[in-house]
Amino acid sequence: MGNKQINVATVLIIKTSSLGDVIHTLPALTDAARAVPGIRFDWVVEEAFAEIPAWHPAVDRVIPVALRCWRGHPVDTWRRGAWGRFKGELVARRYDAVIDAQGLLKSAWLTRQARGRRFGPDRRSAREPVASRFYDVPLPVAKGQHAVERVRQLFAQALGYEMEYGIDGEGQSARGESIRGEYGLVLPAQRAAPQAASSGERQYSEHQDIEPHRSEPLNSQHRDAGGMGPSGSGRNTVVLLHGTAWPTKHWPERSWEELSGELVRAGYRVVLPWGDEAERLRAWRVADASGARVLARMGLTELAGLMAEVAGCVSVDTGLGHLAAAVGCPTVSLFGPTHPGLTGFYGRNQVVLHSGFPCAPCLRRKCRYAPEAGTGQWPPCFEELSARRVFEAFMGNVGGER
Repeated sequence: MGNKQINVATVLIIKTSSLGDVIHTLPALTDAARAVPGIRFDWVVEEAFAEIPAWHPAVDRVIPVALRCWRGHPVDTWRRGAWGRFKGELVARRYDAVIDAQGLLKSAWLTRQARGRRFGPDRRSAREPVASRFYDVPLPVAKGQHAVERVRQLFAQALGYEMEYGIDGEGQSARGESIRGEYGLVLPAQRAAPQAASSGERQYSEHQDIEPHRSEPLNSQHRDAGGMGPSGSGRNTVVLLHGTAWPTKHWPERSWEELSGELVRAGYRVVLPWGDEAERLRAWRVADASGARVLARMGLTELAGLMAEVAGCVSVDTGLGHLAAAVGCPTVSLFGPTHPGLTGFYGRNQVVLHSGFPCAPCLRRKCRYAPEAGTGQWPPCFEELSARRVFEAFMGNVGGER
């Protein structure tokens, strides 16, 4: 271990974005809370994701930042005093350790503003090598492993404790590898009613979860807005996470329609969340074709509460899929251009279906193949991930638990 354990009371985390990256940091907090008695964390995070750190019991204070907005309006940001207010919060406390868990120039710059001994990945380990110059103690973290494991190793070195090794929670030998990390989240509903949560009583209210009906004619199968399914239980509900940022990560819409129809015919209540207008319109098209239901727009806390209680999810590579894994939702994930071994959904009951296309994973936002390049699907790396194959994978993962 590169750093002798110190008497740590307060640690500042710099991990601002994205949704998946923020979620990948959580198991490291659980490790640290077990290894260092009394440790407490503050966390600098983009305001869009500020709900998430507060779900971890070891986090005291969340410091929202709006770098994405500020970069687009620097003069207005300065005039309104937004940066000054943020800087005041950042330097209000001196920390025993400041950890940049992102390894980017922007996060390293924020790390440099904070008060305390600064840790981060060294130049061979950081996503942007120049970031390592901003740290008092740059640390080596091997690439080629899952992002969650890399953050866990960074924290262990910075705070001076050994990661746990041995037998994992399923009795499997972890020979030479750390025991799988745990997110350790406590959602707001679980805090508000711990007795009900521990007894298995539903905490998520489903009565207002369906978007108001559109003026266009709708398939009568999905007009019913009441209840979570034929059994009235969230355990009969499946969430389809169809939205993602990269064009190359999108599973074909026709495949979503076919999968949704298969699940409805199998007796599941299928619901589709959305985040922007394009996703909303896609959700309605899938619902019209299959008998699914479109959810009203939800915040991250609401979605986390929902996914913690449903039968399972099917998801493309998207931040909400990482959220589903973090709250323990059995999920079938669909990976084409990205690498599930490096940034896949991390947790139990996670089934990964990935492309065998020759160039996958290409890690590209734009596919180099033309749509007419001889494949029947777009993007072509999803050609072998048929709706039937995904349905069978889902049933194999959660079908026996209904």
